[in-house]
Amino acid sequence: MSCDFGVWYPDRQLTHEEAGARYSRLCDGQVEGEVLDHPSVAAFYAELTGQHPEIDDISEDRIDDTEYCPWSVAMDRSDGHVIMACVWSRAEYVGQLVRHLARKHGLAIFDPQQGRVSYPDSSDEPEPPSANEGP
Repeated sequence: MSCDFGVWYPDRQLTHEEAGARYSRLCDGQVEGEVLDHPSVAAFYAELTGQHPEIDDISEDRIDDTEYCPWSVAMDRSDGHVIMACVWSRAEYVGQLVRHLARKHGLAIFDPQQGRVSYPDSSDEPEPPSANEGP
């Protein structure tokens, strides 16, 4: 079981339902016309994978080290979005990290488990994950 998240540059504010539909289309590979390419997405991805490398980029001896690499599959990404899936045991930590980095880089985040989208200007400022939760 995995916990999934999607981020994209917010071209406009979507309702939770509209964001869920966009997320579904992105999961189906329908990127064209769904998201705007933006350098913030690459900056988010670089910072995220700088802390926790992609699963395809780690050595076999670290494959079960979910503190180092919490991802359950390779991320799906374009210049306008990133979709990531983490192992369930790291869901709380990864959710905090993704929300923090998304806000830092001005991106919208969709949580399909909750069916909710959050925007960088929302009042619910996410805290960075605590040091004892990280790698």
